[in-house]
Amino acid sequence: MLSRRRFLTGIAGAGLALATTGRKTALAQSRRLIVDSQIHMWPPNRPDRPWVAGAQPQIPEPFTIERVVPLIDEAGVARVVIVPPTLEGERIDYAQEAVRRYPGRFGIMARIALEKPDRAPQFATLRQQQGMLGVRLNITAEQARWLTDGTADWFWPAAEKAQIPIMFLTAGQTAEFGRIAERHSQLSLIIDHMGVSTATLRAGKMPEAAAQSAALAKFPNVSVKLSSAPLFSEPYPWRDVSPHIRRLYDAFGPRRCHWGTDVTNSYAKATYRQRVAHFTEELAFLSEEDKDWIMGKSIVDRLRWT
Repeated sequence: MLSRRRFLTGIAGAGLALATTGRKTALAQSRRLIVDSQIHMWPPNRPDRPWVAGAQPQIPEPFTIERVVPLIDEAGVARVVIVPPTLEGERIDYAQEAVRRYPGRFGIMARIALEKPDRAPQFATLRQQQGMLGVRLNITAEQARWLTDGTADWFWPAAEKAQIPIMFLTAGQTAEFGRIAERHSQLSLIIDHMGVSTATLRAGKMPEAAAQSAALAKFPNVSVKLSSAPLFSEPYPWRDVSPHIRRLYDAFGPRRCHWGTDVTNSYAKATYRQRVAHFTEELAFLSEEDKDWIMGKSIVDRLRWT
Protein backbone atom coordinates (compact mmCIF):
# COMPACT_ATOMS: atom_id res chain seq x y z
CA MET A 1 0.00 0.00 0.00
CA LEU A 2 1.32 3.45 -0.92
CA SER A 3 2.18 5.42 2.23
CA ARG A 4 1.37 9.08 2.62
CA ARG A 5 5.06 9.91 2.80
CA ARG A 6 5.86 8.03 -0.42
CA PHE A 7 2.85 9.63 -2.12
CA LEU A 8 3.97 13.16 -1.18
CA THR A 9 7.57 12.38 -2.07
CA GLY A 10 6.43 11.15 -5.50
CA ILE A 11 4.41 14.29 -6.15
CA ALA A 12 7.30 16.50 -5.05
CA GLY A 13 9.69 14.58 -7.30
CA ALA A 14 7.39 14.85 -10.29
CA GLY A 15 6.92 18.55 -9.66
CA LEU A 16 10.67 19.07 -9.45
CA ALA A 17 11.19 17.13 -12.69
CA LEU A 18 8.59 19.22 -14.50
CA ALA A 19 10.04 22.44 -13.14
CA THR A 20 13.54 21.37 -14.14
CA THR A 21 12.37 20.43 -17.64
CA GLY A 22 10.58 23.77 -17.94
CA ARG A 23 13.68 25.67 -16.85
CA LYS A 24 15.84 23.73 -19.32
CA THR A 25 13.41 24.46 -22.16
CA ALA A 26 13.22 28.15 -21.26
CA LEU A 27 17.01 28.33 -21.03
CA ALA A 28 17.42 26.61 -24.41
CA GLN A 29 14.99 29.04 -26.01
CA SER A 30 16.67 32.06 -24.46
CA ARG A 31 20.00 30.97 -25.96
CA ARG A 32 18.57 29.92 -29.33
CA LEU A 33 19.64 31.75 -32.46
CA ILE A 34 16.44 32.65 -34.31
CA VAL A 35 16.75 33.70 -37.94
CA ASP A 36 13.81 34.59 -40.17
CA SER A 37 14.64 33.09 -43.56
CA GLN A 38 12.33 35.45 -45.46
CA ILE A 39 10.98 38.94 -45.04
CA HIS A 40 10.05 41.34 -47.82
CA MET A 41 10.81 45.00 -47.14
CA TRP A 42 10.08 48.02 -49.30
CA PRO A 43 9.88 51.83 -49.06
CA PRO A 44 7.04 53.98 -50.48
CA ASN A 45 6.41 54.22 -54.20
CA ARG A 46 7.86 57.61 -55.21
CA PRO A 47 8.46 59.38 -58.55
CA ASP A 48 12.21 59.29 -57.87
CA ARG A 49 12.06 55.62 -56.85
CA PRO A 50 9.12 53.99 -58.65
CA TRP A 51 7.97 50.40 -58.30
CA VAL A 52 7.84 48.10 -61.30
CA ALA A 53 4.89 49.07 -63.52
CA GLY A 54 1.72 47.27 -62.50
CA ALA A 55 3.26 45.68 -59.39
CA GLN A 56 1.12 45.42 -56.26
CA PRO A 57 2.49 45.21 -52.69
CA GLN A 58 1.35 42.41 -50.39
CA ILE A 59 0.01 44.96 -47.89
CA PRO A 60 -1.04 48.53 -48.70
CA GLU A 61 1.51 50.29 -46.51
CA PRO A 62 5.29 50.24 -47.08
CA PHE A 63 7.02 47.59 -45.00
CA THR A 64 9.99 49.59 -43.88
CA ILE A 65 13.10 49.06 -41.79
CA GLU A 66 11.42 51.08 -39.04
CA ARG A 67 8.51 48.62 -38.96
CA VAL A 68 10.61 45.46 -39.10
CA VAL A 69 13.19 46.15 -36.39
CA PRO A 70 10.69 46.50 -33.48
CA LEU A 71 8.88 43.34 -34.66
CA ILE A 72 11.97 41.17 -34.64
CA ASP A 73 13.29 42.72 -31.43
CA GLU A 74 10.06 41.96 -29.57
CA ALA A 75 10.03 38.37 -30.84
CA GLY A 76 13.67 37.66 -30.05
CA VAL A 77 14.72 37.25 -33.69
CA ALA A 78 18.43 37.90 -34.12
CA ARG A 79 18.76 37.97 -37.90
CA VAL A 80 16.60 38.32 -41.00
CA VAL A 81 17.07 37.31 -44.62
CA ILE A 82 15.67 40.09 -46.80
CA VAL A 83 14.07 38.96 -50.06
CA PRO A 84 13.42 42.15 -52.03
CA PRO A 85 9.85 41.99 -53.38
CA THR A 86 9.01 41.72 -57.07
CA LEU A 87 7.68 45.28 -57.07
CA GLU A 88 11.32 46.40 -56.62
CA GLY A 89 12.49 44.58 -59.74
CA GLU A 90 16.21 43.88 -59.47
CA ARG A 91 16.82 46.76 -57.04
CA ILE A 92 18.43 45.87 -53.73
CA ASP A 93 19.45 49.32 -52.49
CA TYR A 94 16.81 49.45 -49.75
CA ALA A 95 17.90 46.06 -48.43
CA GLN A 96 21.49 47.31 -48.51
CA GLU A 97 20.41 50.30 -46.41
CA ALA A 98 19.09 47.89 -43.75
CA VAL A 99 22.41 46.03 -43.77
CA ARG A 100 24.35 49.27 -43.34
CA ARG A 101 22.14 50.52 -40.53
CA TYR A 102 22.05 47.23 -38.63
CA PRO A 103 25.29 45.34 -39.32
CA GLY A 104 25.04 41.60 -38.78
CA ARG A 105 21.23 41.55 -38.45
CA PHE A 106 20.21 41.58 -42.10
CA GLY A 107 21.31 39.57 -45.11
CA ILE A 108 20.10 39.84 -48.70
CA MET A 109 18.99 37.45 -51.42
CA ALA A 110 19.50 39.35 -54.67
CA ARG A 111 17.27 39.16 -57.71
CA ILE A 112 18.96 38.21 -60.99
CA ALA A 113 16.79 37.83 -64.08
CA LEU A 114 16.75 34.17 -65.09
CA GLU A 115 16.19 35.01 -68.75
CA LYS A 116 19.13 37.43 -69.03
CA PRO A 117 22.46 35.62 -69.45
CA ASP A 118 24.29 38.95 -69.58
CA ARG A 119 23.84 39.02 -65.79
CA ALA A 120 26.30 36.11 -65.39
CA PRO A 121 29.30 38.33 -64.51
CA GLN A 122 27.41 39.57 -61.42
CA PHE A 123 27.86 36.17 -59.76
CA ALA A 124 31.64 36.55 -59.47
CA THR A 125 31.48 39.47 -57.03
CA LEU A 126 28.01 39.07 -55.52
CA ARG A 127 29.14 37.57 -52.20
CA GLN A 128 31.78 40.29 -51.84
CA GLN A 129 29.09 42.94 -51.40
CA GLN A 130 28.12 43.76 -47.83
CA GLY A 131 25.27 41.54 -46.60
CA MET A 132 24.84 39.58 -49.84
CA LEU A 133 24.03 35.91 -49.26
CA GLY A 134 22.62 34.55 -52.53
CA VAL A 135 19.88 34.87 -55.14
CA ARG A 136 16.13 34.34 -54.97
CA LEU A 137 14.06 33.19 -57.97
CA ASN A 138 10.28 33.54 -58.19
CA ILE A 139 9.28 31.51 -61.23
CA THR A 140 5.70 32.10 -62.36
CA ALA A 141 3.60 29.67 -64.39
CA GLU A 142 4.31 31.77 -67.50
CA GLN A 143 8.07 31.51 -66.87
CA ALA A 144 8.10 27.78 -66.11
CA ARG A 145 9.14 26.90 -69.67
CA TRP A 146 12.49 28.63 -69.01
CA LEU A 147 13.43 25.64 -66.84
CA THR A 148 13.20 23.23 -69.79
CA ASP A 149 13.63 25.23 -73.03
CA GLY A 150 17.27 26.24 -72.45
CA THR A 151 16.56 29.82 -71.32
CA ALA A 152 17.94 29.24 -67.80
CA ASP A 153 20.75 26.84 -68.71
CA TRP A 154 23.40 29.54 -68.21
CA PHE A 155 22.22 30.29 -64.68
CA TRP A 156 22.92 27.07 -62.78
CA PRO A 157 26.60 26.53 -63.69
CA ALA A 158 27.32 30.23 -63.14
CA ALA A 159 25.78 30.14 -59.65
CA GLU A 160 27.48 26.82 -58.85
CA LYS A 161 30.92 28.08 -59.91
CA ALA A 162 30.54 31.20 -57.76
CA GLN A 163 29.08 29.17 -54.83
CA ILE A 164 25.93 31.29 -54.73
CA PRO A 165 22.98 29.72 -52.83
CA ILE A 166 19.66 29.89 -54.67
CA MET A 167 16.23 30.19 -53.06
CA PHE A 168 13.40 29.40 -55.44
CA LEU A 169 9.61 29.30 -55.67
CA THR A 170 7.66 27.90 -58.61
CA ALA A 171 4.00 27.61 -59.56
CA GLY A 172 3.98 23.82 -59.23
CA GLN A 173 7.22 23.00 -61.07
CA THR A 174 9.43 22.14 -58.07
CA ALA A 175 10.05 18.65 -59.50
CA GLU A 176 12.02 20.22 -62.37
CA PHE A 177 14.73 21.09 -59.86
CA GLY A 178 15.59 17.43 -59.37
CA ARG A 179 17.41 17.48 -62.69
CA ILE A 180 19.16 20.72 -61.77
CA ALA A 181 20.16 19.45 -58.32
CA GLU A 182 21.60 16.28 -59.82
CA ARG A 183 23.60 17.99 -62.56
CA HIS A 184 24.89 20.73 -60.26
CA SER A 185 25.61 18.86 -57.05
CA GLN A 186 27.65 21.72 -55.55
CA LEU A 187 24.85 24.25 -56.05
CA SER A 188 22.87 24.94 -52.89
CA LEU A 189 19.14 25.00 -53.72
CA ILE A 190 16.59 26.12 -51.14
CA ILE A 191 12.88 25.47 -51.73
CA ASP A 192 10.72 28.39 -50.60
CA HIS A 193 7.48 28.01 -48.62
CA MET A 194 7.48 24.20 -48.67
CA GLY A 195 7.21 24.46 -52.46
CA VAL A 196 3.74 25.99 -52.25
CA SER A 197 3.03 29.18 -54.20
CA THR A 198 -0.12 31.28 -54.07
CA ALA A 199 -1.12 29.91 -57.48
CA THR A 200 -0.61 26.34 -56.26
CA LEU A 201 -2.70 27.06 -53.19
CA ARG A 202 -5.54 28.55 -55.26
CA ALA A 203 -5.52 25.42 -57.40
CA GLY A 204 -5.92 23.27 -54.27
CA LYS A 205 -2.65 21.45 -54.92
CA MET A 206 -0.76 21.98 -51.69
CA PRO A 207 -0.36 18.23 -50.99
CA GLU A 208 1.06 17.65 -54.47
CA ALA A 209 3.43 20.61 -54.11
CA ALA A 210 4.67 19.41 -50.73
CA ALA A 211 5.18 15.93 -52.19
CA GLN A 212 7.30 17.36 -55.01
CA SER A 213 9.43 19.14 -52.41
CA ALA A 214 9.81 16.03 -50.25
CA ALA A 215 10.99 14.06 -53.28
CA LEU A 216 13.99 16.40 -53.63
CA ALA A 217 15.27 15.48 -50.17
CA LYS A 218 17.37 12.71 -51.76
CA PHE A 219 19.70 15.45 -53.07
CA PRO A 220 22.02 16.67 -50.27
CA ASN A 221 22.33 20.09 -51.92
CA VAL A 222 18.58 20.77 -51.55
CA SER A 223 16.94 22.14 -48.40
CA VAL A 224 13.48 23.58 -47.67
CA LYS A 225 11.99 26.63 -46.00
CA LEU A 226 9.04 25.70 -43.76
CA SER A 227 7.81 29.24 -44.21
CA SER A 228 4.54 31.10 -44.79
CA ALA A 229 2.43 28.58 -42.82
CA PRO A 230 -0.37 31.08 -41.92
CA LEU A 231 -1.04 31.73 -45.62
CA PHE A 232 -1.82 28.06 -46.19
CA SER A 233 -3.79 27.35 -43.05
CA GLU A 234 -6.69 27.86 -40.69
CA PRO A 235 -6.38 30.14 -37.61
CA TYR A 236 -3.44 29.76 -35.24
CA PRO A 237 -1.94 27.29 -34.37
CA TRP A 238 -2.53 26.11 -37.95
CA ARG A 239 -3.05 22.43 -37.20
CA ASP A 240 -4.09 21.63 -40.76
CA VAL A 241 -0.66 22.52 -42.14
CA SER A 242 1.20 20.42 -39.55
CA PRO A 243 1.10 17.18 -41.61
CA HIS A 244 2.88 18.94 -44.48
CA ILE A 245 5.50 20.37 -42.13
CA ARG A 246 5.97 16.93 -40.57
CA ARG A 247 6.33 15.31 -43.99
CA LEU A 248 9.09 17.70 -45.00
CA TYR A 249 10.78 17.49 -41.60
CA ASP A 250 10.82 13.69 -41.90
CA ALA A 251 12.22 13.89 -45.44
CA PHE A 252 14.90 16.55 -44.99
CA GLY A 253 15.72 16.39 -41.28
CA PRO A 254 16.14 19.45 -39.05
CA ARG A 255 19.50 20.48 -40.52
CA ARG A 256 17.93 21.05 -43.93
CA CYS A 257 14.69 22.73 -42.77
CA HIS A 258 14.48 26.48 -42.26
CA TRP A 259 11.90 28.49 -40.33
CA GLY A 260 10.67 31.72 -41.87
CA THR A 261 7.66 34.03 -41.81
CA ASP A 262 7.16 35.75 -45.17
CA VAL A 263 5.13 37.93 -42.82
CA THR A 264 3.65 40.39 -45.33
CA ASN A 265 2.07 37.61 -47.42
CA SER A 266 -0.37 36.79 -44.61
CA TYR A 267 0.03 39.88 -42.46
CA ALA A 268 -3.49 40.04 -41.03
CA LYS A 269 -3.69 36.33 -40.14
CA ALA A 270 -1.22 36.22 -37.26
CA THR A 271 1.13 38.25 -35.12
CA TYR A 272 4.84 37.98 -35.70
CA ARG A 273 5.32 36.41 -32.26
CA GLN A 274 2.74 33.71 -33.11
CA ARG A 275 4.81 32.81 -36.16
CA VAL A 276 7.77 32.18 -33.87
CA ALA A 277 5.72 30.33 -31.23
CA HIS A 278 4.21 28.05 -33.87
CA PHE A 279 7.53 26.22 -34.15
CA THR A 280 8.93 26.74 -30.66
CA GLU A 281 5.72 25.77 -28.80
CA GLU A 282 3.14 24.06 -31.01
CA LEU A 283 4.91 21.34 -33.01
CA ALA A 284 5.28 18.52 -30.49
CA PHE A 285 7.34 16.31 -32.80
CA LEU A 286 10.26 18.79 -32.68
CA SER A 287 12.92 18.31 -30.01
CA GLU A 288 14.73 21.31 -28.55
CA GLU A 289 17.77 20.42 -30.67
CA ASP A 290 15.52 20.24 -33.76
CA LYS A 291 14.26 23.72 -32.97
CA ASP A 292 17.81 25.02 -32.61
CA TRP A 293 18.53 23.93 -36.17
CA ILE A 294 15.21 24.80 -37.79
CA MET A 295 14.83 28.20 -36.12
CA GLY A 296 18.25 29.51 -37.10
CA LYS A 297 21.31 27.29 -37.24
CA SER A 298 20.33 25.51 -40.45
CA ILE A 299 19.79 28.62 -42.60
CA VAL A 300 22.96 30.26 -41.29
CA ASP A 301 24.86 27.09 -42.16
CA ARG A 302 23.25 26.68 -45.59
CA LEU A 303 23.89 30.31 -46.57
CA ARG A 304 27.38 30.35 -44.99
CA TRP A 305 26.30 33.47 -43.11
CA THR A 306 29.13 34.29 -40.72
